[in-house]
Amino acid sequence: MTKPQGSKNIPEMFADEWVMEWMEEHLTELKEYVSGQRLLYQSLVIGSVVGLAAHIGGYFLRSSLPNGFLGLLADLLYALGWSLWTGVVVAVFTQVIPEAKRRQIKQSLKAYEQLKREKTRAGGHQ
Repeated sequence: MTKPQGSKNIPEMFADEWVMEWMEEHLTELKEYVSGQRLLYQSLVIGSVVGLAAHIGGYFLRSSLPNGFLGLLADLLYALGWSLWTGVVVAVFTQVIPEAKRRQIKQSLKAYEQLKREKTRAGGHQ
């Protein structure tokens, strides 16, 4: 890797020219990805799927395995799954839905203010 002159504060990963070119090509997509809610939604979907799978798998293992070490692991898998998918449900009701409602109200307020400005301008021209 060769560093350009005067780039002491640039991370090593940006020292290669091809990385800089790739970043330039995908800059808009990356900004949309990190600024939007897609990352949160993907995390919630993955958490719910993994949680439900672990919960169901743990349930069946608990009922089929005898007590002992394997029974303990089945109980732990069951509890992990239950906590994962219920955590996703809590996050949806405490974070996702209120945030969506906030954006909806904000959009309505913008539309109202714009309509009010347009009426004021139209009233001033008459």
